[in-house]
Amino acid sequence: MVPVTRSRAASPTVLFLSASVGEGHTAAAQAVSSALAERMPAAKCEVVDSYRYASNVFHRVASNGYIGIVKLLPQLYKFAYDQAERATKISAFKTWLHRYTALNLRQFVSELKPDVVVCTHAFPCGVMAEYKREFADAPPVVGIVTDFVVHPFWIHRNIDRYAVATAAMRQTLVSRGVPPNRVVVTGIPIDCRFAEATTKRRARQLIGIAPDVTTLLLMGGGLGIGPLENAMLAIDRLEEHVQTVVVVGKNKNLEKRLKDVAKTLHHRVKVAGFVENVYDYMRAADILVSKPGGLTSSEALVTELPIIMLRPLPGQEERNTRYLEERGVGIRVERSRELTEALERLLKSPTALEKMRHSASGLAHPEAAQSVAAMIEGLYGRR
Repeated sequence: MVPVTRSRAASPTVLFLSASVGEGHTAAAQAVSSALAERMPAAKCEVVDSYRYASNVFHRVASNGYIGIVKLLPQLYKFAYDQAERATKISAFKTWLHRYTALNLRQFVSELKPDVVVCTHAFPCGVMAEYKREFADAPPVVGIVTDFVVHPFWIHRNIDRYAVATAAMRQTLVSRGVPPNRVVVTGIPIDCRFAEATTKRRARQLIGIAPDVTTLLLMGGGLGIGPLENAMLAIDRLEEHVQTVVVVGKNKNLEKRLKDVAKTLHHRVKVAGFVENVYDYMRAADILVSKPGGLTSSEALVTELPIIMLRPLPGQEERNTRYLEERGVGIRVERSRELTEALERLLKSPTALEKMRHSASGLAHPEAAQSVAAMIEGLYGRR
């Protein structure tokens, strides 16, 4: 194959390769893209779903089947995740799939001519590791790990830079052969607006709820996963006077059903679908009840919002839960009765809530997107 002729463009081009499983991977790409626009106004950023270049069967299974598996067969997903985590050798199928996708990406990358490729999911990170082995003219590659643990699927020795959330993750990568100077602890990149200072009263006014009532935020991620209806019923059993805001994401059927349920409850409930200004909703809340995805958890840390982690999914969410629970910023619950009890304890103990907020502040990385953008700018400068 004829090598691509590259010339240094006046306007740098950065390709973000995400994956269509949930919203977090794309949100991380968009956060870094916005930070890059501030540092390098001439930069051209493009965010692409890497699964588009995988095999059609894998694309359908990965994009659509993932949600079904984790909801209906969570133990099967847990088994697969654990087996992959323990594996010491890359399977033949995964190697083939990475190479197949890398070859499919060749024409697109040749036409776009990115100066840097940024991967916000382990799959495109593996694809670009194979791309770099296959093509001598491959651009530098950055991997942004969007959880508080690093799965072995992320780890490749020819990735130019890794951005990770914790020092322990950095040590894991280094122990697996990644050069230490290639791994930087930046935190998980989120929208810079989460770090803006806004009072709870003002945030509540912005989202249209009572400004002086204790507020619980219930979230199911961008796809509306989780026992949200049971959680609403559990909250309604509280003796304390509270109001609840439920953000269901893009699940329209769930949104309609929960709005009907809300009409039957004692406490005031506002149900919203997919919202762009999640930062206002988090700043308005006193406690977050949610799945512990990496992006959602990082957003909560920056807004100093205590988290009750509701029935985390197997795999990375369980690992995130362990990390947050051990550091005193989150509480894990599995059943609706446990949720009611955990909320009652926190609401009756302002000291405990304040301690969790303080711990969250200590773990937060509000500057993560800017740090990753600086890393990308450095790689571009050396090219």
